[in-house]
This record gives sequence, structure tokens and C-alpha cells, in this order.
Amino acid sequence: MILKEFITSTGEIILYNGNPDFEKLEILVSGAGDIWHSSFEQGYKNAFPELVYQTAVFFMFINDFDNLDECVSWRVNPNQFAVRKSVWEQLKGFDDEYQNVQLKALDFGYNALRNSAAVPLYIKGLFQENFQEKINITAKDRYVFFRKNFKLDHSVFMLYREGFWKWKEWNAFFYAKKNFGLSVKKTVVEPRKLLPIEGQPIVSYIIPTMMRQDFTLQLLQDLAVQTYPLSQVVIVDATPENARDEKLYQAHDFPFELIVKWQETKGSCRARNEAIDLCTGDYIVFGDDDVRVLPDFIENHIKVLQTYKAGACNGLDIRADNQQQNLTDLNEKLERINENRWKAGVSSSFSNANSCVKTEYVRKLIGNDVNFDGGYGEDSDFGLSLLKLGQVVLYNSFSPNLHLKPPVGGYRFWGSQAKILGKKRKIQPWELDNPVKLVRPVPSPTVMYGIVKHFKAQQVLEYKYKYFFLYLFKGSKRGFLYRFLRIPYKNLQFKKSLFYAKKLNNLGIRYK
Repeated sequence: MILKEFITSTGEIILYNGNPDFEKLEILVSGAGDIWHSSFEQGYKNAFPELVYQTAVFFMFINDFDNLDECVSWRVNPNQFAVRKSVWEQLKGFDDEYQNVQLKALDFGYNALRNSAAVPLYIKGLFQENFQEKINITAKDRYVFFRKNFKLDHSVFMLYREGFWKWKEWNAFFYAKKNFGLSVKKTVVEPRKLLPIEGQPIVSYIIPTMMRQDFTLQLLQDLAVQTYPLSQVVIVDATPENARDEKLYQAHDFPFELIVKWQETKGSCRARNEAIDLCTGDYIVFGDDDVRVLPDFIENHIKVLQTYKAGACNGLDIRADNQQQNLTDLNEKLERINENRWKAGVSSSFSNANSCVKTEYVRKLIGNDVNFDGGYGEDSDFGLSLLKLGQVVLYNSFSPNLHLKPPVGGYRFWGSQAKILGKKRKIQPWELDNPVKLVRPVPSPTVMYGIVKHFKAQQVLEYKYKYFFLYLFKGSKRGFLYRFLRIPYKNLQFKKSLFYAKKLNNLGIRYK
């Protein structure tokens, strides 16, 4: 493919095909994007839905977002797109092993987003031509894409779902298996050099905690020596009265405003929402109570967001070997992964243990959805909600934390009752007016709620098929018969989880 060149006022070369609005492109180049297109109006929105056979509902970009002028989207139109020349050359352009040019572009955008730490963006009106292309991806094309990008198991699953009785599917499967292999490790786009912080932005830090006051105090000491000073730290502590030391947090010991709120409600989502109401900063950093951070942690969060002109980022989470490890151990771990650490791009997940968000976008979301209290999934929900605002949630490798993960304490204490059945069980928030009795719902009803909330009904069904496919075939061969016989009970558990998820979804998003 021969692309034309556009040189920006800063001297950067942008390659393009089609007829972009150069004034708009000049502005976009200073932002987070690396690849730009207007494909939604050109027939590419939600193209290649068969990707669900690999990713199910665990890829936040399986669906394109609605009613936005700008958002993350990997569905590139090969006839109308622009890309930084440096990124095009690092990624070596389109894969010429594909015959279908549409699939070349989709493969390029998909891998740029998921594997190569580049940022592909849909920009409404960047390309004025809205000719609706017919997307023509054959069965052979589908299997070639799967064979080149995923393990063979996913092609087998697609064969099962598309119709194993169809000769066309078998023919395409064997064609791809014979002629193509899994692509080598993808090139990763180098992160940009971080610029100095502009102005004097005010930063608030939120710590929800429960029965971990010693860990929280340790984190406060790390936050007190940051190279870019925090203005405010808000602690919402749910430690029971008979187990807490109210004199432990002394505001005069720290160089920032320290606000301590003793939580009377239940749940980490409610705790964060109560803390958000007290924040006064331009940025809010979300952290768990059991992390350690380096002195440049806050500085690099702000630098990343300002350098890329992004609204949110998710830091690098390093798991400790034990809860006694410290910052020396963190530095040693970072040295060991040095070659694989450095990337930016769009984060594939979101974690409340280490993230930084512009306060204006936190306010737009109001806070965490408390329907997730008592379970899991609130992090992913918050990140996906930011993306649905049109924000780019960056992966920030410059702000690592050491996650100590102590075996006791924390908000999961409340949710630990979820595995208990019978009279000793304490009702969880997600049970509402239907307490769990004989059948324990699996997967977690709150995780299922997040799936029902954000994905299409057909995709929820595909998730169910994949869930049981993996349950049956990913275990030991000797245990296959046992797993097969348990399918009826597993199905009851799945239906029970879906029952609670739909009840939560019918309630709608709640913040209190």
C-alpha cells in the first residue's frame, strides 16, 4: 500500500490514505492517538463480530462505542485512515499474508490496540467521505485471522459455534491450519518521552481500607515523600470500632491534608464514592491500602496524562512475593522485567489499586456503581465507563506499585461469606430480596452483572458457551467424565448467577 505524507507544524510525518481534514489532523497529532479513522460512517462499525469466539466478553473493545465524536476503535478502513509514520514503520504496516485488504486493516488495528501499545481512534468527520463499504470477510479469512492471532483452540471453538456440520467451515479451518501459523511476538510501540509537568495541578489520593491500618500507615509514609506533592489524601476506613485505633492517623505527621472518614456503610464502591465527594483535586489517584509506591509515583502519573493529553491511566501493578517486601524489592523486580516493562497504549484493564483520572471525568461518572459491592468487577466497570465517555485510558508503565496482598483484612472480608451455604451464611448486597439457598451462583453474580450491563445478549450467550467449553476441555483428561456429569449442576449455578445479574441490571446504576 502506497500512502501519502503530511508533515505537521512540528515536523512529524503522518501517512494517510483518502482525504483527511488536515486542520483537524494537525490538532489530533498532539493527543494520545497514533492511528485515526472515521470508519463508523463507512460501514466498519462493529465489523468482524466473530471475534467474540476468541475474546467472549473479556475484551473491552469487542463493541464500538455509540454516540461519541472520538473514541478508541481498532476497526480501521484501509481506504480512509491516517497513521504516524514512526508507528507504521515500527509495526511494519499491513500484513501481506492476507489477501483481503479489509482484513489487513482490521488485523493492523486490532494488533495495534491489543498487542503493540498503539492507540487507534475513531474521529468523527476526519474523513468526509461516508461511502458505505460492504465488509466481505469469508470463512477462510476468519480462520486465517484466528490462526495467525490465537491458539488453535479458538479456531476449534469457532468451528463448533459456526457449525461443525458445515463443510465450508471445515474446509476453511484446514486451509488456515495448513497454510498459516501463529504470528511471532508483535512489536511494541515505544512510549513517548515524558514532558515536564505543566502548571501546578492539584492531586487527591483515595484509600479505602478495612482492618489494615498498619498497611495504610505504611502507604501514607510513601505518599509523604513524593517528588510531586499531593495536596490531599482521603482515607475511608471501615475497620470495626472494636478493632480500630482512631489515634493512628495523625494529620500533623504528613505534608498534605489528611481526611479520615470512618465508614458506616458497607462496600469498597461506597467507600470510594464517599471519598470522591471529599476530593478537591484536579486529578484523583485511586489506590488500595496494601500497596507501596516509589517517590516519583504521583509525578509520573501526571506526566503521562499531560504528555498524551489523556483523561485516565492505569499504573503497573507488581505482585509482591510476601507482605514483608519493600521498595527495594520493587526496584529489583522492575529491573528484572525492564525490557518488557516499557510501553504505553490503551490499557487492557482497569484497576482501582493504581489509577489516575482527571476529576472532571470522575464527576461525570459520579463514582463507582455500588451494585458491585460484595463481589468483583467494579474496576473493569469503571474503566469501561470511562471509555464510553470517549476517554483514552492509558497503560502507565512509569508508575508501578508493589501490591502486598496480605491474606487478611480488606473489603473482601465482607464478600468471603459468598462461598458459604446454609444458616451461617450472611446475606450479600447483590442477593437483594432473594437470599442464596441450595445453589451457590457461579461465576460471581457481580462479574456477571458487569457482563450483562455492558455487552449484547448474544455476546452473553457466547460467553456461556465458552465458559462451559473451557470447563469441559481445559481440565485433566482423567477428570473429564466427572466434569461432564457435573454439567447440569454447573448450568444451575450459571443460571443462578445470571438471575442475580439481571436483577441488579434492572435496578440500574446506583451510587449509594
